[in-house]
Amino acid sequence: MDSQTVDASPQTAEGTRPAATLKRNALGVLGILFFVLSAQAPLTGIAGAVPIAVAIGNGPGAPAAYALAGAVILLFSVGFVAMGRHVVNAGAFYTYIGKGLGRTTGSGSAAVALFAYCTVQAAMYGLYGVTVSGLVGHYTGVQTPWWVWALVTMVVVQVLGAAGIEIGAKILAVFVLAEFSILLAFALVTLAKGGGPEGLGVADTFSPGAVLQGAPGVALMFAVASMFGFEATAIYGEEARTPHKTVPRATYLSVAVVTGFFAFISWMLVSSYGPSKATAAAGRALAGGDSTVFVFEPIADRFGGWVYDVLPVLLATSLFAGILAFHNSANRYLFSLSREGLLPARLRSLNSRHAPWTAGVVQTAIAALLVVPFALAGKDPVLTLFSWGSGVGVLACMLLYFLTSVSVIVFFRRSRLDTRPWNTLIAPALGALGIAAVIWIVVANFTTLIGGDPATATWLVIAVPTVLLLGAGAARAVHARAAAR
Repeated sequence: MDSQTVDASPQTAEGTRPAATLKRNALGVLGILFFVLSAQAPLTGIAGAVPIAVAIGNGPGAPAAYALAGAVILLFSVGFVAMGRHVVNAGAFYTYIGKGLGRTTGSGSAAVALFAYCTVQAAMYGLYGVTVSGLVGHYTGVQTPWWVWALVTMVVVQVLGAAGIEIGAKILAVFVLAEFSILLAFALVTLAKGGGPEGLGVADTFSPGAVLQGAPGVALMFAVASMFGFEATAIYGEEARTPHKTVPRATYLSVAVVTGFFAFISWMLVSSYGPSKATAAAGRALAGGDSTVFVFEPIADRFGGWVYDVLPVLLATSLFAGILAFHNSANRYLFSLSREGLLPARLRSLNSRHAPWTAGVVQTAIAALLVVPFALAGKDPVLTLFSWGSGVGVLACMLLYFLTSVSVIVFFRRSRLDTRPWNTLIAPALGALGIAAVIWIVVANFTTLIGGDPATATWLVIAVPTVLLLGAGAARAVHARAAAR
């Protein structure tokens, strides 16, 4: 079946490939994996989400929520990979959805994908600006507004994005390895020493009773949020070496690594406090206004006070890596939509390094438009920009996962390109059901997720289907004008 790959790029009148193509054979499995792990921003996910999942979720059972979330995403990945063997396009989600559910729905989902990537990136700019501003103030005594560093970094990200995909992969590799190394070292040492004061606490963390205590839905919600970004494996399909092999391997590897990493690190954090004391410790960290204390403190106890100097820097680089990864994902969506004729032709222009230069400029402008109003209004960038943007971005991405799972089933029922029941029907259906359950949980707990009020939560939830409808309507209008010519 692999030989029947469908290149979803539009063709010229002569049937040849259009001139606007991304650089071929630029990325291998590890290069794509680093982009995925960068979008996860591992230290950000651990330091930001785990304390909340433990404090207001299911306490010491939170690590099991990460394993459960990984199982749902793995089921989704089976169908995602199956379609990826036949459709290779930088648009990923919207191309997949369009192949099964129709061009209009696919175009609407493209708007949702852009909305998700851009809002999450803007959210990360908020936390990044505060983190860097604090570091500069600590080491130099100079106090600078958070938004100054956000705007400066937008320029840096634009330059790196234009420099080519290989440069970005190398930069991200350094940052990702640094944060992974220190977290993994802590977890392995804790495991080797038999855990914390109450041992490893396997039953207190992974037993059914532990998983279902407290509010497991909240923990699952934050666990799924930590998985956001793994779908970048397909976005880079056009730039991958032998994509019908590279993309599936990178997808399964990324899901396994992300799931195992978050479950293992969170388990060792819980163990370091002791399962009976972890919930209270996480609650104190949240009440103190700095959730990172729950993570930094046990690592410092293991390795020494120097950790308090290093980890904040790694948190900043973690956020930077995530920002760059989402920039690359979003500008490839803009490039692909332009190539499909849904956005202005200029967005498909490439520079000498085959990077989507104009699309990158537009993406950077969108980031500025999302960030600057919060700066002008004097809003707290963490409590508003970071919380709201990450919350609505996760909800938008869950909708894309659901539509993709349904599209996989429809696509293979129609095309018969792959008739394996597990890969094209059973796993996608189970994945769709699991994702639908997650969407229900996210919506039910959305006020908690964004840390805001019910009115704000309602408007943000409504924004996601609104973007889908507006995107579909705009695409239909473009297609109607093209047909009338």
